[in-house]
Amino acid sequence: MGDNLVYKILKSHIVEGELKAGEPISIKIDQTLTQDSTGTMAYLQLEAMGIDRVKTKRSVAFVDHNMLQQGFENADDHKFIQTVASKYGVYFSKPGNGICHQVFLERFSTPSETLIGSDSHTPTAGGVGMLAMGAGGLDVALAMGGGAYNINTPKVVKVNLEGKLNKMVASKDIILEVLRKLTVKGGVGKVFEYAGEGVKSLSVPQRATITNMGAELGATTSIFPSDERTLEFFKAQGREEDWIEFKPDADALYDDEITINLDELVPLAAGPHSPDNVKEVKEFGKIKVDQVAIGSCTNSSYEDLMKVAKILKGRKVNPNVSLVIAPGSRQVMEMIARNGALADIISAGARILENSCGPCIGMGQAPSTDAVSLRTFNRNFYGRSGTLSAKVFLVSPETAAVSAITGVLTNPTELDVDLTVDMPKRFLIDDSMILAPAPTNAEVDVVRGPNIKPFPVNKPLGNSVEGKVLIKVEDNITTDHIMPSNAKLLPFRSNIPYLSEFCFNTVDVEFHKRAKEYNGGFIIAGDNYGQGSSREHAALAPLYLGVKAVIARSFARIHKANLINNGIIPMEFKEESDYNSIDLVDELVIDNVKRSLETGTVKIKNVTKGIEFEVTVNLTEKEIDVINLGGRLNYVKHSN
Repeated sequence: MGDNLVYKILKSHIVEGELKAGEPISIKIDQTLTQDSTGTMAYLQLEAMGIDRVKTKRSVAFVDHNMLQQGFENADDHKFIQTVASKYGVYFSKPGNGICHQVFLERFSTPSETLIGSDSHTPTAGGVGMLAMGAGGLDVALAMGGGAYNINTPKVVKVNLEGKLNKMVASKDIILEVLRKLTVKGGVGKVFEYAGEGVKSLSVPQRATITNMGAELGATTSIFPSDERTLEFFKAQGREEDWIEFKPDADALYDDEITINLDELVPLAAGPHSPDNVKEVKEFGKIKVDQVAIGSCTNSSYEDLMKVAKILKGRKVNPNVSLVIAPGSRQVMEMIARNGALADIISAGARILENSCGPCIGMGQAPSTDAVSLRTFNRNFYGRSGTLSAKVFLVSPETAAVSAITGVLTNPTELDVDLTVDMPKRFLIDDSMILAPAPTNAEVDVVRGPNIKPFPVNKPLGNSVEGKVLIKVEDNITTDHIMPSNAKLLPFRSNIPYLSEFCFNTVDVEFHKRAKEYNGGFIIAGDNYGQGSSREHAALAPLYLGVKAVIARSFARIHKANLINNGIIPMEFKEESDYNSIDLVDELVIDNVKRSLETGTVKIKNVTKGIEFEVTVNLTEKEIDVINLGGRLNYVKHSN
């Protein structure tokens, strides 16, 4: 039998292991990306490895998250990343050049290659046929240093797209439909490979919207074939030489298969506070809207904003609505400025933000108290907008623009507008804000501001682990819950001691005090612990506070890897009753922990309750060695 796209790439990049679903493998990485929110730590880790230059085909550092410069901290991080990137052979995309995933798609994406990035929406590049995966900053640093990337061989799910989207129905509605069917846990351990006649009707930006938000499924990644539509995109970007046709074999095997009929899709929305809380827009009713935000790495392409401009042209934003729009790249901004679409958007009453992540990452534009905010973003987790009482809905650009005019959540099919967008044969190409690295690292002095602190490094594991239960949380705890992301905290991403004071702040404001009082301990959690962002700060802050292990019903892929990388033991409950039996500040003890890790079963004594229970530890031999040595950096140094 033939190979699907995923196995074709894995077979050509595997360096260790067996391609069997669930089995650990190591693969070679062709390209990496970082962004400034996670990049500072990644480059500090790269420096600690002691290499001269990066070993990948290409690595790119972007500045797109921490853009508000209210103090020196963000600007200092930008200068550090620019200089350290130049020194080690990494391309640098300057602030204002655009969102990492949009710019990478335009200028660097390459079919059939592998990419990991220190951002969970790195799968965006799957829209052109890359195997693109989000990872922790340390994993990206190791890949830049020439190391392989470790994953479990994923199951491959074929998503058959049949038919063609109706007017005012968007590619955003396709991925919302997948989320409605499968939930935020439905993609764990899987890659979604899109196929069928419906694929041909989707442009690369439309495909990228789907692969981008596939991260919300908990998926390893998502991927489309590279075909004639992909070639159109590469020609328009002046990058024909980077294109290859890349399709699955006619008799390719898949582990599962689902079908979506595009003809039957209608405009959808995800209600508060989860991307899988999906219903038809009309089912939510005519909810009064206070804010509309269009942009993010999900929906900020030229095609998206041209459709928005067509809807807004000759109309005015409702007087009770604040509409903000952030183009995804300087290329997009300049092109809509030159063709007049930006003037139509401004004339309608929209506020134009710079080419950055902006409100999606909590960097500005927090809604008013109790506001309803419609956003074309990928996440609507509780508190992520910066306003705890806000109700955030995820919608398509079409739904967002129409609702901005009406002032209520509106099915966009109610407005009759010709949304035909004539895509340019040639995009405006100007890479002057992408800086090539210095020829040798001796030519660059790395600049470090006073806010850049050393990252915490764990100690080797002892024979026993003991401590108090520092917090007990429910299912689907996100990295936003663990390490909040907002305009006040983002400038301190390179200062773990300060950040740690806000760990779990939206869940339990006493957590960091309790962790310090008891000198660390355990976190108890439900299903899908650590879903969402790739930010390893959600592991680094608990590490700094002395967290020794997390016991959960199950873990999100990237966060589990980040825990292991930092020497924190991830363990899973066998029985629901054991989770229910544990209370805050119970004293837990694990004896002979190293031996237990090898067997895969760990006995834990709850000294406070006078009971004992067993949990499982699903770790490879290499991961056990990493835990025993206190994390991946210690492991790398020990191996060398």
